[in-house]
Amino acid sequence: MIYDYIIVGGGSAGSVLANRLSARNSNQVLVCEAGQDTPHGKVPDVILDSYPGTAYLDTRFHWTELKVTTQVVSHNNPEENRPPLRKYEQARVLGGGSSINGQLANRGAPTDYNEWADRGAQGWHWDAVLPYFKKIERDMDFDGPYHNQSGRIPVRRIFPEQWNGFSKGAGAAFEAAGFAYLPDQNGEFRDGYFPITSSNAYERRVSAAIGYLDPGTRRRENLTISTDTVVQELLFDGSKCVGVKALIQGQEQIFRANEVIISSGAIHSPAHLMRAGIGPAGHLKELGVDVRASLAGVGQRLMDHPSIACASFIKPDARINNFTRRHMQVALRYSSGISGAPQGDMFVAVVAKNAWHAVGEQIGSLIIFVNKTFSETGQVKLASRDWRDEPTVEFNLLSDKRDLDRLIDGFRRMAAIQASSAMQAVTSDPFPASYSDKVRQVGLVNKKNDVLTKIMAKLLDGPDALRRALIEKFIMEGVTVHDVLTDDDKAEAFVRKAAVGVWHASCTCRMGGDDDPMAVTNEAGRVRGVGGLRVVDASIFPVVPCANTNFPTLMVAEKISDAIMAGH
Repeated sequence: MIYDYIIVGGGSAGSVLANRLSARNSNQVLVCEAGQDTPHGKVPDVILDSYPGTAYLDTRFHWTELKVTTQVVSHNNPEENRPPLRKYEQARVLGGGSSINGQLANRGAPTDYNEWADRGAQGWHWDAVLPYFKKIERDMDFDGPYHNQSGRIPVRRIFPEQWNGFSKGAGAAFEAAGFAYLPDQNGEFRDGYFPITSSNAYERRVSAAIGYLDPGTRRRENLTISTDTVVQELLFDGSKCVGVKALIQGQEQIFRANEVIISSGAIHSPAHLMRAGIGPAGHLKELGVDVRASLAGVGQRLMDHPSIACASFIKPDARINNFTRRHMQVALRYSSGISGAPQGDMFVAVVAKNAWHAVGEQIGSLIIFVNKTFSETGQVKLASRDWRDEPTVEFNLLSDKRDLDRLIDGFRRMAAIQASSAMQAVTSDPFPASYSDKVRQVGLVNKKNDVLTKIMAKLLDGPDALRRALIEKFIMEGVTVHDVLTDDDKAEAFVRKAAVGVWHASCTCRMGGDDDPMAVTNEAGRVRGVGGLRVVDASIFPVVPCANTNFPTLMVAEKISDAIMAGH
C-alpha cells in the first residue's frame, strides 16, 4: 500500500495534520509516533491531571536519553570548560508536548507574525494567522473578533475571585505597581496582568491528541495511527522522499507514501533531515553522510525563552486551594523598554506550586522569562549517523547580552514585587531559585522523595529561624536576593548559571524566501531541493514568538493543512 501522507510524529502538529488530512476520504494517512497511545477512556491520569507537574517528569513520556546544554558553548577555545549537560523533557507520547506541558494556551503578539512575514515567510502575517488561532479553540469564556467557540481545543481561565492566596497576592502587587488587569490575554496584546488561558476543560487537560484524535476521527478507515513506532530512516527515490523505515516492536517495516511530513519537533526534525543527507554540507561530510541537499539552516538558530525565578515560602493559608489543581492562575506581561524590543517583551508566570511533593506545595515563584529573545545562535547537530543516538543540542540561551540584561532587570523588578505588602502578607523568605540537578532529583516521583519531602515540609512550617536555615542549606543555590539586587557581578553569575529554557525549542528548520540561504522550508513547509518532503512543527518558525509554543504550533499545522488540501 502507498499512503498519500506519512506523518512522522504524533505530537501537537502531527495530531492536527492527521485529523485535517484524513477528513478527505480519498487521502490515506499514516501517523508514526514513537511513544504510547492515549486513546479515549485510556488516557493516563497524570496526563489528564489539571496539575502538570507529574506528567512532564514521568519518564514513560520522554526521550529519556536526551540531554542538552543551555549555557553558551564556545567552539573557539577547546580548553574552556564546557557547560553541563541537562536532561531535557522532550515528549515521546501521542499528543507530544501538549500531553505533558503546562497547558498554557497563548498565541503571542501580532508583531511576532508580522516579523515572520518580514523574514520571508510569505503569507504568515498576523491577519493571516489569526483565523487559524481562532479555528483551534473552543473558548469557554469569550467570543468576539479574537475568539471561536467551536474549535477542537477548549480553553478557559480561572478568574481572580477563585485564585489562591499566593496568586491573589501577586495580582494585588501587580496592580499596586501600576499594571492594568486584562481579563483576556489573547485579546488585545498589551502590557498587564491576566488570568492565564489554559487548554483545559472541567479540570482535565485537553491535549492535541485528545482534541484532534477523538473517537470519531479514529474511526476513519483512511487513518492509521501507529504508536510505539520509531522512524529510523527516510527513504528516497533520487531526490524525492518516498517513505520511511520504522521499527515496530523490534521489527523493521517499510512504509511508502506520496509525501512524508516530519513533525518531530525542533530537536528531532532536523536530526531526521540530517541523517537523510539534508543539512549543512560540512557537518554531514564530517560524519560520512552523503549530502542529498545542502541546506545550511538545518539545525541552526535553535531558540527558546531563557528564564529565571524569584521564589518564596508560601504561608499555609495562601497555598493551592481545593477549587482547582491548576497551579498557574495569573501572569504578567510587561515591556522592558530596551531599544529594539517590541511591547510586551517580558513575561512572568506566577507559580503557586513548584513540584508535586509536599515541599513543592510550600514554595511559590515568579518565573521571569524573556518573551522576545534575541539569542539565535543555538544549534542541533548529529552526534553520529546512528538513529539511536540523540543529537547534540546547544541552546546558547544568553548569547545576546540583551537577554542577560533583561533577566537581571526582570529579577530585580520581581524582587520589588516580592517585597510589596501584598506579597509579604502571603509569603516569606524570598530567594533566587534555579532548576538545578538537586531540584530535579527531589522532583522524581518516588516513595523516597515522598517521605523526605513530607518530613522537610513539617520542618518548613515550623519556627521561622529553622525555616530560614533549611531554605538556605537545602533549597538556595548560595546566592541571596540581596546579592542579586546589590552586586552586578553576582547578579550576572547567578543568571548565567541559573537561566534555563522553558521547553519552547523552535526555529531549527525555518521557513523563508528563496533569497534566504538559511531557509529550510518554504511557506508551506516544503523542504527546499527535495521532493515529497515537508516539515510542519515548531522547527519551521522563523523566530520564536512571544508565547508558549504549543498554540503557535497548532496554528502552523492548521494553516499548512489547508495549504496541503489546496494543493500547495
